[in-house]
Amino acid sequence: MAQKRVLSGMRPTGRLHLGHLDGALANWLALSETHECYFFSADWHALTSEYADTASIHDNTREMIADWISVGLNPEKVTLFVQSDITQHAELYLILSMITPLPWALGCPTFKEQQEQIQDKDLNTLGFLGYPILQSADILLYRAHEVPVGQDQIPHIEITRDVARRFNNFFGDVLVIPKVKLTEVPKIPGTDGRKMSKSYGNTINLADTPKEVETKLRPMVTDPARKRRTDPGNPEICPVYTLWKAYETHENLEWVRTGCTTAGIGCIDCKMPLIKKINERLAPIQERRKEIDADPAKLDKVIADGNERARATAEATMADVRKAIKV
Repeated sequence: MAQKRVLSGMRPTGRLHLGHLDGALANWLALSETHECYFFSADWHALTSEYADTASIHDNTREMIADWISVGLNPEKVTLFVQSDITQHAELYLILSMITPLPWALGCPTFKEQQEQIQDKDLNTLGFLGYPILQSADILLYRAHEVPVGQDQIPHIEITRDVARRFNNFFGDVLVIPKVKLTEVPKIPGTDGRKMSKSYGNTINLADTPKEVETKLRPMVTDPARKRRTDPGNPEICPVYTLWKAYETHENLEWVRTGCTTAGIGCIDCKMPLIKKINERLAPIQERRKEIDADPAKLDKVIADGNERARATAEATMADVRKAIKV
């Protein structure tokens, strides 16, 4: 039986951090063993919010794909490509936008949330409104059977499924209707206790040195009730314990839990072995990244080869789409 195909992408907004590693890339690595995988730099999606300053998007794309390879994605097993290099994305987006009812885009939960939360950018643009349809084009162009997402992204895939059904109702069964592949996305807190995000300035980056990791994690917020070393704490409300759960075994988690709740260990006692664990995890990633940086031409070839494979798949879909719509 042929492998099922999955597709996923990331916006190139800068160097990657632990939130990317455990929120997406660990899952991508697992999928690469069982599925035919297409992973892309969503640089056109980056334009929906970064249109006023595009200078860093190209370099961020290269940095991001280099990080993907450094965490273990094998470009001989998966297709790594750049969205803007495959113009069929724009072509299918245009066609799908012709048949998509406006309320479907207006009703996207993320569209409303971003409008409310991002105050320093003008998101009242047609491109930002239409990004769920561009996302649909990304998925449908590669006839992905499954799309790996967390719970909060399910509405995006439902729009894609609705758009595909609407197209097929008009023009015949051309587009594959993808299924949600629900993935458990661990909560990776940043150093201030909020979700780890570059926009919050609270990240542990894949490129951080051991000293930088320690400098960031030593003052990381903990249970606010532990004002003194002798105060017992509650691990369930401590961001450091949440970070521990992403990296440790049951035995060591029990050491943290018992030590915290009994005041047997202090917050620094808790953080130091976690810092060691994170640095041990980052070390091989950083070694592979050095090898990639030493040979830029090899990265160029990885991207070019991935683009070529993606373009062939995309063009096969578009040939069927053009035939179906008779335009």
